[in-house]
Amino acid sequence: MTPADLSRTVLHAVRRAVDEDVLRAPVPARVRVERTRPGGSGDYACAVALQLAGPAALPALEVARILRERVAAEPGVGRVEITGPGFLSFTLDTRAESDRALLAAVREQGLAYGHGDALLGEVHQLHHAREIRAAVTAQAVRRLLAAQGARVRTTCAASPDPDWARLGLTVDGYGTPPVPLTGIRPVPAGAPAGELLDRLGPDALRWGLLRAAGHDRAALGPDLLVQGEANALFLVRYARARALALTRGAALLGFTADPAAYGDSPAGPAAYGGRPADPAAHDNSPAGPAAYAGRPADPAPRGDRRPSSTGPAVVSGSTGPAPYDPAARTLLDLIADHPDVLLAGARHRAPDRVARQLEAVAHAFFDFHDSCPPLPTGDEKPSAAHRARLAVAEAAGTVLAGGLSLLGIRAPEHL
Repeated sequence: MTPADLSRTVLHAVRRAVDEDVLRAPVPARVRVERTRPGGSGDYACAVALQLAGPAALPALEVARILRERVAAEPGVGRVEITGPGFLSFTLDTRAESDRALLAAVREQGLAYGHGDALLGEVHQLHHAREIRAAVTAQAVRRLLAAQGARVRTTCAASPDPDWARLGLTVDGYGTPPVPLTGIRPVPAGAPAGELLDRLGPDALRWGLLRAAGHDRAALGPDLLVQGEANALFLVRYARARALALTRGAALLGFTADPAAYGDSPAGPAAYGGRPADPAAHDNSPAGPAAYAGRPADPAPRGDRRPSSTGPAVVSGSTGPAPYDPAARTLLDLIADHPDVLLAGARHRAPDRVARQLEAVAHAFFDFHDSCPPLPTGDEKPSAAHRARLAVAEAAGTVLAGGLSLLGIRAPEHL
């Protein structure tokens, strides 16, 4: 069960309670489910009982009790607890089941993963100044809104700059409509679009204009062209290219990704190793047994890695850590968060949120890649573990490519 599935399950429970006349309150359009914060209970939490208490004229704890018995009966939900003044905390049957559903959803939806209909029927007009950063931001916001089902019209305060065509920027008209897009800080000294394009190229320029929040100064220095980890754009695009390289490498070895192999499933042994964890290696962390036991240190820092012209590079190591390695958990959680980030970026007209999410996914991807190598090494043979790890890597690559596309930035297959 994915977070989106759980949100729909809770919303269904609210509808059932209202239909049964146990709860007299308007059914919300959507229910927000968030990952439990440190120190909390369960896997996810929801404040819908507090939201409905006022309209229902009932204490929040009573509303929570009404909803708990209905949600707890749903498949995929292991336990529902009431905490604090009326929060619902959910523990899923198994994290592995939820993770498999997540990986399958990304695989099925592809670059459209995270798109939805939350804004279906809404009409937005984005009016911006005749300035390059405002124009690029408006186009990115337009794509984010459209990805959530909204209809969008973009207009400019004056006739567009001819150099905007080199960035593929278009507007539906110009003039002075009633609701301008505000809060966007112009580029330093109003640098001409043509000059910035000549110096940085379209992809680096877009990233530089969108990465910072609209009210912050855009960083448009030469660092955007550095081919190394210090450049966030390079890191994001390299992670996407590396994920594709892993898929090509797996094909040469005769296997493909299998989301169903993640965790302890009928598809094969535990996805991270097929061997029991060493009890003596327990690190006493919430993540479980020592995830890195038996794995030699990486001889080269990640910043020293470069794309290989001969094929995907493979990090050497053991057969893999125990299930639920911290690096895998972090990456899977970020992938699960992606739809919410896209929706927030659209609602708040903030493409910088998407850019920061992509950076986090890229960093987590390389940590996962190093900790849980998706390709066999040495005398290893492809196993369920490798098929599962490859599914995680491919899902990360899909999220990165889809996010870059919404920002208007290319995601090359080779770097």
